[in-house]
Amino acid sequence: MSQLQLETPDDLLRMQLRVARTMEDDSLAALGELAEAAESADIKKLFRHHADETQQQIENLRKVFQILELPESTAASPVTKGIGKHAESLIARSAKGLRDQVTLSAALGNEHYEMAAYEALITPLTALGATDAVKLLEENREQEIHTSEELSERLRQLVQG
Repeated sequence: MSQLQLETPDDLLRMQLRVARTMEDDSLAALGELAEAAESADIKKLFRHHADETQQQIENLRKVFQILELPESTAASPVTKGIGKHAESLIARSAKGLRDQVTLSAALGNEHYEMAAYEALITPLTALGATDAVKLLEENREQEIHTSEELSERLRQLVQG
């Protein structure tokens, strides 16, 4: 389903949902790369745990498509592609001793984008009364918030020594 022109709020909602699906696919791939690039076992474990959560978030998005009676599809997510390329660039240029800080920082940027993307879906779906879809998207957003807090705390610990 290609959507060249967004003309209605429904068009925008469908596009945002499709982008969110791609966003989570991109995030899943990035988490594997971040876990591989990280040095400490606890940070690798944090990324692997969030990868498991991301699998659940993808499943929740699949259910949202079903609830809204929309065919599941994806759309380009230039933001997550850009965040991923930025992370790759920083990792490639960083000294080994800096990799944990670089990976945590990169992951944090992605989490914040994901929180905003979910909020942009939750708000109109709440107005439409799509409570089952909203519940699933709120679960995803809450996981993103929790992960952001974990990443921030671990980054603080790391930089404070």
